[in-house]
Amino acid sequence: MLVMGEVHTGLLQNSGEIPESTCRDVLQLLSGERVRVSRRPIVYAVSPDLLTGVDCRLPSASQSRIRGAGTVLSRSSITGGRVVQGSSHTRIERSGSDRRQPWSHYLARPGVVEALGKAKPRDLADGFAEEPSADGLDLGAISARFMDVVQSSPLLDRRAPFKIARTRLRWVAEPGEPAIHFTLHSDQMRTVRLVHTGEFTPAVVDLCEDLALHDWLLTALLVIIERARIGGTPGPEAAAKLAPAVDHLLHLWMPSARVDDLLSPYWESLDRRPGFTRQWQSLVDRVRDQLAVHTLAFLREKSGGGAR
Repeated sequence: MLVMGEVHTGLLQNSGEIPESTCRDVLQLLSGERVRVSRRPIVYAVSPDLLTGVDCRLPSASQSRIRGAGTVLSRSSITGGRVVQGSSHTRIERSGSDRRQPWSHYLARPGVVEALGKAKPRDLADGFAEEPSADGLDLGAISARFMDVVQSSPLLDRRAPFKIARTRLRWVAEPGEPAIHFTLHSDQMRTVRLVHTGEFTPAVVDLCEDLALHDWLLTALLVIIERARIGGTPGPEAAAKLAPAVDHLLHLWMPSARVDDLLSPYWESLDRRPGFTRQWQSLVDRVRDQLAVHTLAFLREKSGGGAR
């Protein structure tokens, strides 16, 4: 029918970038399972997949009471030793029976939740795009839990160089004519509606996590620039507030670097509208221009002081 997911993204609670070896240790969330790491074009580490059993009401725009039972697939990841994500998703399928099955049945189908009774994909998709009900399927809570596990690791010093809120990206993938719609709901909440050809593959999850990562980077850079109050504070003070962007964020911008080539057109679509990369480059230029102006003023002042 369709696949639902939610990705939480935030700054790793550590004073600096952690090395690959520490990423492996922090993400070892399941004993005996391997943490996967890729080093190009940037270090990316991802935990083993984790299962969470659910038996709850499914989201419904029409407020239909549709029960779902099955499992949710989750994982945590760290990009560049700096940004952490908690990601969960599940595929919604119609059950072959109106009766709930033993847990052994659902455990044999990891990452699938079976809808008991009549369920319309569009109704479920529209309902999931809204806030989940208290007794409903809450993938955000599951993602947040696994992200919190990483953030609470004793290997982290919990001295983040700046404070920034997490963002949440809730996504729905359906089969059909290719299309993608990105909606910004608030400072922290976004939704993505994605239509793809053929069968669902894990590459769709990679795409949504990549979108969430770069949306968070863009949001974080905007916040840092706003806090600097360029033009409203003395140059040295503004430069000091902009420095964390250079030290911790600018080098992480690599959209679509880990996205399957077949799904790259979705990123290209978002780069045309709403224009992620154009906005990012404009902000980066502003940060660098401000730091350059401050540096020149500082050198001029030092030179003048030496002449006297």
